[in-house]
Amino acid sequence: MVQPHFPVLANATLAAINTVGEWLAQDDLSVTRQAPEIDAVILAGNAVIPTIDAACRIAAQREIPLLISGGIGHSTTFLYAAIASHPRYHTVPVAGRAEASILADIAREFWQIPQAHLWVEDQSTNCGENARFSWNMLKQRHRTAGRVLVVQDPTMQRRTMATFARVCRDESESPEWTSHPGFTPALQNGKEGVEFGEGNTGLWPVDRYLSLVLGELPRLYDDANGYGPAGRDYIAHVEFPEAVMAAWKQLQQDPVLKVTRKII
Repeated sequence: MVQPHFPVLANATLAAINTVGEWLAQDDLSVTRQAPEIDAVILAGNAVIPTIDAACRIAAQREIPLLISGGIGHSTTFLYAAIASHPRYHTVPVAGRAEASILADIAREFWQIPQAHLWVEDQSTNCGENARFSWNMLKQRHRTAGRVLVVQDPTMQRRTMATFARVCRDESESPEWTSHPGFTPALQNGKEGVEFGEGNTGLWPVDRYLSLVLGELPRLYDDANGYGPAGRDYIAHVEFPEAVMAAWKQLQQDPVLKVTRKII
C-alpha cells in the first residue's frame, strides 16, 4: 500500500495511541510462556498482510484446519489493493471475488495448506457475520470444543473476540476462543512523519490506521450507543482498563488528531 506521510505527533500522543492500539490488538499468545495446543485457526477477512501471513503460518506449521471467513463488504477493496501491490501475492486474481476465496488461494498456493484443511466461508459481510457464520461452520464440522485461534485485523481483534463470545453466549458447548492478531502495531515519529515501528509493508496507511483506532473504542462501549448488551447487543460486555481510558482521553485533546478526525 502507498503510505502518505502523516504529521509528527507529540510523544505523549504516540504513547497513548500505542496503548490503545495494543489493547485493541488483543494477543492471548503473548502472555503464554509456552504456545498452547490449537485445534483450528479462524482467519477473518482483512487487508493486513502480516496478519494474513500469521494465520497461514500457524495453520501450516501445526497442520490444522484454517477456516477463512469473509465475503464482499465495505472494506474488501482494501484487500484487493493490498494483494495487487504485494511482491508475491499479486498474481492472485481479486476482481469481484470474496475475501475468503482470495485468502484461500494464498493459503493453498503460497503456504501449501492442503485443500482438506481449508474451510471457506464466503458469505459474511461484517464482523458479526464473520463470527456467526464461522461458528455455524464449526458446528457443521463437529468442531465445537477444543481451542480455536481467532486471527483478525489488529484494530478489530478485541471486538471480534467479544463478538464470538456473544454468538456463543447461549450455546451449551463452545471452543476456548484464543485471540491473536499476528502482530501488534506501534507508531513512532520518523524523519518524514509518523510511521510504523517495524516498517509499513503490507499495513494500513497511517491515517487509515488512526481512523480505525479512533473509531473503534466507542463501538466497544456497553451503553445506548455502543455494541455491548446495553446497546445494540452485537458483542459481549467489554471491560476497559484504566490505562486505556486515560490514553483515550489523551487522544481527544491532541490538536493534530482533532483536525485529523474532521478529515477522516
